[in-house]
Amino acid sequence: MQKLIVTIALGAAVIATPVLAQAQDSGQRGGGYMQRDQTRAEAQQRADMMFQMLDSNKDGTVTKAEAQAALTQMEAARGGDSQGRGAGRMQRMLDQAFGASGSLTLAQFQAQALARFDAMDLNRDGTVTAAERQQLRAQRAQAQAPAAPAPVPQAAPAKPQ
Repeated sequence: MQKLIVTIALGAAVIATPVLAQAQDSGQRGGGYMQRDQTRAEAQQRADMMFQMLDSNKDGTVTKAEAQAALTQMEAARGGDSQGRGAGRMQRMLDQAFGASGSLTLAQFQAQALARFDAMDLNRDGTVTAAERQQLRAQRAQAQAPAAPAPVPQAAPAKPQ
């Protein structure tokens, strides 16, 4: 399921990079496309589009090398900033999407994307809303928050003799 979320996120990032760059140039905050409601059919369509973008040799299979090349191109389009906000996130997403596999077929790519969509569709109505995304972000933040340290027992004060 994480692989699907990673694959969709990778696709969204590749697609959204020019939009985000334009928004930064104009002083606006980007990300509008990912904030709108999305249906399951739209998620599948985006996965198909992403797969076609990543499959550089058009053989029906995306290899890890093809995906890595797309990531390199994306970083170059962003000015080669590999240290800025989100640095390393795309690489982690690629690693999760491929796991031990060296390649993904369209069917595998779609299955991952739809599994991520289903995990995000909290009320199972076939649409992921901005509110559901926000709820998921809050859940992730809570899960990643460090646990409060256990109280240290204090020794009882010594009794005067």
